[in-house]
Amino acid sequence: MILSASGWRKVFAISGEEQDKTTMIGETNIAISVFASLVFSEYVKEKTGKKEPEIILGMDARPTGNAICEAAVKTFCKCGVKLQFLGITAAPEIMAYSKAFDGFMYVSASHNPVGHNGIKFGLSSGGVLNAKENAYLVEKFNALCAQENARKEAFKYLENADENLLSSIYKSQEKYKQAALLSYKNFLLNTITGSEDSGEQKKIISRIQEGIKKRKLGIVCDFNGSARTISVDKKFFDDFGLNFYAINDVPGRIVHEIIPESENLVHVAAEMERLQKEGKTDAVLGYMPDCDGDRGNIVYWDENQKKAVILKAQEVFSLSVLSELAYQTWTEKKNIAVAVNCPTSMRIDEICKSFGASLFRAEVGEANVVNLAAEKRREGFDVRIFGEGSNGGTITYPSAVRDPINTLFAFIKLLSIRELYSIWCKKSGTAEKENYTLTDVLASIPEYTTTGVSEKEAVLHIQDKNHAELKGRFQKLFEASWETKKAGLQKYGIEGWISAITKGTAERKEVKDFSESGKGGLKIIFLDKEKLPVGFFWMRGSGTEPVFRIMADVKGNNRQLERELLAWETELLKEADR
Repeated sequence: MILSASGWRKVFAISGEEQDKTTMIGETNIAISVFASLVFSEYVKEKTGKKEPEIILGMDARPTGNAICEAAVKTFCKCGVKLQFLGITAAPEIMAYSKAFDGFMYVSASHNPVGHNGIKFGLSSGGVLNAKENAYLVEKFNALCAQENARKEAFKYLENADENLLSSIYKSQEKYKQAALLSYKNFLLNTITGSEDSGEQKKIISRIQEGIKKRKLGIVCDFNGSARTISVDKKFFDDFGLNFYAINDVPGRIVHEIIPESENLVHVAAEMERLQKEGKTDAVLGYMPDCDGDRGNIVYWDENQKKAVILKAQEVFSLSVLSELAYQTWTEKKNIAVAVNCPTSMRIDEICKSFGASLFRAEVGEANVVNLAAEKRREGFDVRIFGEGSNGGTITYPSAVRDPINTLFAFIKLLSIRELYSIWCKKSGTAEKENYTLTDVLASIPEYTTTGVSEKEAVLHIQDKNHAELKGRFQKLFEASWETKKAGLQKYGIEGWISAITKGTAERKEVKDFSESGKGGLKIIFLDKEKLPVGFFWMRGSGTEPVFRIMADVKGNNRQLERELLAWETELLKEADR
């Protein structure tokens, strides 16, 4: 079982097959569910000083979720926790609602295949536990799993359950679900407008609605049976005057692969094209969430090509950042900044430079970026937009989790509030068009060629589990190889390089020893003759999957250079792994 701060995950299907849609998880996984609930309840008691802390429990739409939650409900009751069980709930929904309580436990494996499942923990911050907090829970959890007769000890928490208490929790499920939906809706309005003041919210919402009405904007969604099928989406978009078209909207009916990458966005793209042929010309934006609904990449209608186009993850993030920085400029915010993960494309550097915004990088992992943004806010920066550009994961403050609704509203604001587009054109030196579209905005962002996170070349299976030693060997090979490669790279304008490592919320550049990155991120940034960055390649072992992730990012439309850098990195890593 992978036990990272981003989530504890494994295949929970009793067969051990990751594509198995069974509801059965088996005794070992029931015991795991008990121990996870036990260590979290004790941790919340310890942190709050309460004997009966209030905890929220929810799950995504996977078939094994009910079995895990059944074990969790009984364990929490045995531990004296005041529990609200929401049933199926989107990750951003439960995390927004949890801000009024002592903690939450969320059963989900995010974008992983249907037979997987897992658990996320958080307190009242609205985000998951950080790496240090998670490590504390992992230690306690491993100790419970390692004890003699561990399974027997776990099943004690399931015996002699208080049936009246259990009945009360399940009977109250719908009431608490409705409370969570209302809390989430209000939180979204705060996030989208950037204001807690209801009067200010109404003014901005009215302005957005006016723009939507003029443009006749509509949204297409492929729910793929996810938790968002029973979240706020349809009514929320309706309230803004956006027509909403949905497919695969039965909760739990997962009809294709879960990860919202290009190969799975074809379904929402096909539906958009079908609607357009039927005369539904407002169907111009689409999304497909993953199973827990915190991630959703975007499809848009390209008026020039007359077809639905799937945006790349880095493009989704870039447009979101562009929009929100323009929004901060329009609302006269000062000391604006953005926090991203290490492999986010350098096009973000250029966008931030246009707005005079500071840019900070953290190690891969949503918790790392969330914590970095919080650190920078404490230092006085206004960090409204942050996230993992490498997977399109946009987070908008005060949210502490990705949310496709916030991503879509970044696009909607850019299209409905003309001043945002005008500000971007002025800042970037782009010629302003009278009747601009998303296609026009997309054409104006800095051009980079970037390895997609779901490309087969982006994943390596590395045998050496000691990543520090692996990177030490990689350094020797790279430095020797550079001497023979640099002449050939000069035709691309590459004259030198520097290293950068990210661990947690810290980034260090020009590090002499690559092994210092440990299990964190390692990046080689390539420089031109003015010592300005023109590309990079990056590497890091995944914290949630047994793979080693790599990528390259180069300035301009230059697939040849991106492929060359990626092949070079791959060759050296494979040699270092021997």
